[in-house]
Amino acid sequence: MKIDNKLIQDIATLAKLKFDEKSAKEMISDMEKIIGFVDKLSEVDTSGVDPLIYLSEEENMLREDEIKNEVSQKDALQNAPEKDSDYFKIPTVLKK
Repeated sequence: MKIDNKLIQDIATLAKLKFDEKSAKEMISDMEKIIGFVDKLSEVDTSGVDPLIYLSEEENMLREDEIKNEVSQKDALQNAPEKDSDYFKIPTVLKK
């Protein structure tokens, strides 16, 4: 892959970054090192290696959903800044 000023400027535009000439040259050098590293990885023989699907062998243990009345309505409304009998009062979001 050819890393040049045009590619750096295109990436900078997509990332909404601005580079001066010196920084652009440094970015070209860094990107060439990164591409070289990735190319090195492609030399590794992975023919007998299964693809990694999960990072660990643990299974996700989910609990059953249970309806519980942990906080009473009175307790929930106790510290509300504004309330209207049985409900929280909030500012209007959508106007009719």
